[in-house]
Amino acid sequence: MAVGLQVSFDASDPARLGAFWAELLGYVEQPPPEGFATWPEALTAMGVPEDQQQSAYAVVDPAGAGPRLFFQRVPEQKTAKNRVHLDVNVGAGLPAQERRAQVCAEAERAVTLGATRLREVEQRAEHWVVLQDPDGNEFCLQ
Repeated sequence: MAVGLQVSFDASDPARLGAFWAELLGYVEQPPPEGFATWPEALTAMGVPEDQQQSAYAVVDPAGAGPRLFFQRVPEQKTAKNRVHLDVNVGAGLPAQERRAQVCAEAERAVTLGATRLREVEQRAEHWVVLQDPDGNEFCLQ
């Protein structure tokens, strides 16, 4: 039996980083629990102190197919290369020439959202662009 998957990110500003990934992937902010109109209302009811209510943020695939992305505030900045990274398949199913154009266009869009472009790679008849999100986490668009 398969199990669900959540990808967790350490973040300096969870809502800002979550908003970046939501826009990049077409995700949405996770709705508050049933019976609550807003997250602050829900968190207050759960007993989360007000000064901790901005310490986490989550986004979800509105179609329910992709993993939940969870962002948690940490005090330290990222200091080393990721040992794991996300590959975002923006060109899946397209012919090679169209796939390359789609990857390049999405890389430019990611930069306008706050990503930093690191390098473009051609290897094993594949093409991808390596970027960093606003907190410095590496990811690839392919």
